[in-house]
Amino acid sequence: MKKEVYYIEAKELAEFGKDQIPDELKSSKHLIYSSPATLSFNSPGAQGFGVKRAGLAIPGSVELLVAPGCCGRNTTMLSELGGYGERFFYLLMDDTDIVTGRHLNKISKAVKEVVDSLDTPPSAVMICITCVDALLGTDMERVCKKATDAVGIPVLPCYMYALTREGRVPPMTAVRKSVYSLLEKRKRVGTTVNLLGEFAPFLDDMELYEILRSAGVKKINEISRCKDFEEYMSMAEANFNLVLNPECRLAAEDIKKRLEIPSIELTRLYQIDKIKRQYELFAAALGIKIDDQKYYDQAKKAINAFTNAYPSTSFAIGECLNADTFEIALALLRYGHQVKEIYGTVTPEKFVYIKKIAQLSPHTKIYTNLSPTMMYYDCSDSKVEMTIGMDANYYHPDAVNVSWNEERQPFGYCGLQHLFEQLKEAMDRRNV
Repeated sequence: MKKEVYYIEAKELAEFGKDQIPDELKSSKHLIYSSPATLSFNSPGAQGFGVKRAGLAIPGSVELLVAPGCCGRNTTMLSELGGYGERFFYLLMDDTDIVTGRHLNKISKAVKEVVDSLDTPPSAVMICITCVDALLGTDMERVCKKATDAVGIPVLPCYMYALTREGRVPPMTAVRKSVYSLLEKRKRVGTTVNLLGEFAPFLDDMELYEILRSAGVKKINEISRCKDFEEYMSMAEANFNLVLNPECRLAAEDIKKRLEIPSIELTRLYQIDKIKRQYELFAAALGIKIDDQKYYDQAKKAINAFTNAYPSTSFAIGECLNADTFEIALALLRYGHQVKEIYGTVTPEKFVYIKKIAQLSPHTKIYTNLSPTMMYYDCSDSKVEMTIGMDANYYHPDAVNVSWNEERQPFGYCGLQHLFEQLKEAMDRRNV
């Protein structure tokens, strides 16, 4: 292996095109290097809302982790979080289980033991399985049906398959479908809307709440704000779903098929003109008028405050953040800043941003976090002043960092405003 880090400049990558992405940027084509920069997101069971924690989004549910000890060890850290300690249970696999799959015969009994041990029956039992069962080809739908019949409580699968991270149905896409799968058809209420996509609430001052209420919406449902199982089930009364994370498209399609609830998708953006245009299209689709000028002005004020104080700031952008890595990089370039480096997963869908980045900053270096060559990364020659994302901070520990990875989710003008406020505050602290 070459002892030099692999990267490609934006101009060269744009010339390759979405159909000729270099193999060095595809994790399926080489060994994966899980550096400290990637541990918080590469494993579908890692920090934040990984599969294990996301599976418990259904109020009153518990989870049975079926895994070798090595795959379950970081669950003990998650159990220390408030409200999770009594919701996790374990069925540990030994070597024979891994080779023969005999653990599958133990799952129904384990689920019954879990349910019987609880003073109050759970609303559902989530079965979380690992790459072992991916390799064994386990039919988890059948396993869960058998367990459901044994306990009379819904038992649902959570696929913690790191192997499918870049597949057609990645783990976080599959778990989103699972957590909404218990919803049953109800009479729809015209003034009720579901926000789909995240497992933590959006920021309370997100303008979308006020925009929806001004359009006559009286009830806005989010799974993260459901206080009990009945409130969760009432999500089936929504007139339509707003999909605010593309990983929830599959769930929205399933809900439309089963419950006949249509959906509209909005994208999290950091280009202020694109946010405004998206709201215009949203209003047209609903046949309403949206007055977003005050939110636009507040976001623009925050952008100008940072840009005027710190013009042409040089950035490195990671992918462990509440944003699309390439879209936020493009936004910063359009606001007059420099983007020296990007650490991200390159897929065909990203080329809508990569091509524009190449036009504005052809020499921006694009790295893949998971390349083994990243162990040779050296920041000494990089003139980066600020980083966004935990992974970018790892590569540039001396630069000013904004992690931008809080659990409360940003969106729209509100997210853009808070981002630039945090950028300015971080730089102000450095310069005190």
